[in-house]
Amino acid sequence: MTDPRSARDALAAQISEKAVVRGRVTLASGKEADYYVDLRRISLDGEAAALIGPVLLDLVQDWDFDAVGGLTLGADPVALAMVHAANASGWAERHGAALNACVVRKAEKAHGLQRRVEGPDVAGRRVLAVEDTSTTGGSVLTAVAALREAGAEVVGVVVIVDRDTGAKEKVEAEGLEYRYAYGLTDIGLEA
Repeated sequence: MTDPRSARDALAAQISEKAVVRGRVTLASGKEADYYVDLRRISLDGEAAALIGPVLLDLVQDWDFDAVGGLTLGADPVALAMVHAANASGWAERHGAALNACVVRKAEKAHGLQRRVEGPDVAGRRVLAVEDTSTTGGSVLTAVAALREAGAEVVGVVVIVDRDTGAKEKVEAEGLEYRYAYGLTDIGLEA
């Protein structure tokens, strides 16, 4: 198992080096910024992705949950990184079952099983909602609503990078604790 402290430092360096893109961009929230933190460059990178699970699991080690997931596409590789790290570290032995992942679609499928939350059934399960980066909290709160509608008990929200633009407050207003691994200054940006 990767040491969470060394993984934390290494992941911050990877984010700063590979994921921070400077230049004027329009964010998913509609807001404009002078930089973009493209965490898919991290969550889909063979070297950096292996660090995400240990870092986030360490951050929420005091929370009790048996599944992890969020709104596709940003949350998918984050959830899988956590699943792989948890299960490689003996999660099942400590918690009585393997950690599972789920994917929340942006809209319900019109065919097949017509599910909005894919993967093992989340009804009656304690689920941690995840996201790669959060600006306003809109994406993760969409996932929280869908998970609750599917019968999950959402235990909290964790993100890799928080842009410090209101997500924490919005998530907490929904009665959930919000944690993040890195703020902007942690990855070489000004808050």
